[in-house]
Amino acid sequence: MKAVILAGGLGSRLRPFTEAIPKPLLPIGEQSLLEIQITRLKHFGVEEVFLATNYKSEYVRSFMGDGSRYGIKLTVSHEEKPLGTAGPVRLLREHLTEPFFLMNGDILSTVDFAKMYEFATSLESDLCVGIKKIITPFAFGNVFHEGNFVTGIEEKPNIETDIIAGIYVMKPGIFDHIPENTYFGMDHLILSMLDKKVPVAKYSIWELWLDIGQLPDYEKAQEIYEQHFKNGPGA
Repeated sequence: MKAVILAGGLGSRLRPFTEAIPKPLLPIGEQSLLEIQITRLKHFGVEEVFLATNYKSEYVRSFMGDGSRYGIKLTVSHEEKPLGTAGPVRLLREHLTEPFFLMNGDILSTVDFAKMYEFATSLESDLCVGIKKIITPFAFGNVFHEGNFVTGIEEKPNIETDIIAGIYVMKPGIFDHIPENTYFGMDHLILSMLDKKVPVAKYSIWELWLDIGQLPDYEKAQEIYEQHFKNGPGA
């Protein structure tokens, strides 16, 4: 199996840390975020990883090397201009001739990649989107009414939303839907496929999942590292 990790973002919401270090290389416990991701991918059968980079590309290349110390083959791909979250994959078309993972470089998850891959490849779809149910407490009571009279109340209901989790499985046919050398996000890709009535599959992630987008998320990542990641994926 192969995987592409998007490691080119500016990480502006994590400044000042990312002014010196690209976000995927921020330390979490005893490892960088990228090292945790790669270790988990390898555990579930991924043998080759491509890092799609832009910001501080040479920093990433010198830190990660060729992947040999992680037991995988690793290649750093550099985009000359920002290409969004789907555009960088197009640069790797000749290398991705079988189904592969695409993953944001700021995601921590204990998802079973092998199960997700098996599920995605069993479906007639070139794109399988990992989704995660997020439950957000609501601070106010919900009032139901008809005309001038209250008919019921719901005290501080939780808001449940299925969000895009930043983990995907793609098949080579996906390249027919991604324009070359063009800024193209995953949202553009999904909406374009749906508009053309092209099937897009989904895979529900029930395991631990964290998007490290802001400083509180980074602090939370440090907390969960000890329990879920310190001793490796097989622990």
